Amino acid sequence: MTDTNDADDIGFSPRDIAILKARIKYPTASVRELQETLDEEYDISLSHNRVNEILRELKSEGLFRLFAAPAMRLFEYHLFRVSFHYPSFEERWEDCHADLVRDPHVILFFTAEDYHQWQFITQFRTDEDSEEWKLEFFQKHGDIIAEFDKTSLPSVHKFDIDAAIFDDVLQEHDEGEQFLESNL
Repeated sequence: MTDTNDADDIGFSPRDIAILKARIKYPTASVRELQETLDEEYDISLSHNRVNEILRELKSEGLFRLFAAPAMRLFEYHLFRVSFHYPSFEERWEDCHADLVRDPHVILFFTAEDYHQWQFITQFRTDEDSEEWKLEFFQKHGDIIAEFDKTSLPSVHKFDIDAAIFDDVLQEHDEGEQFLESNL
């Protein structure tokens, strides 16, 4: 347990994190089933109405989102990495950034501490679709791009968020440790 980074620092109690962990571990469970799981696995006794309220609060605070992920066999995945041509960058980067954020093919977009400052993972039906997208991207934003690398990802071995990641957060607080011990 660390004193400098406990669950209170992120504004949610260890109980709330345990509820979130259970929701992610059992994404299709009804709130009643989730309430029973919380009681059995974490010794958290709440009504299903209270569990539902807490989940709504966590969602409204932006702590999690509900989403559907398509079967991976429907798409091909690609990693794109971009470095910039700076003479045009200051005037044009916001348009490029907004286009990438809005683009339905971009499923993960991040800044990296690398020569390729922007990196993003995309999904397309075919490699030809990704090449067509790349051509259109260059036609619109090529003046700010110094280097653009594409890597096909032929096998994605994990496309999931594991609920166990919340164990790290729960271990930061005594109450969270108790929930984890109840889960053994």
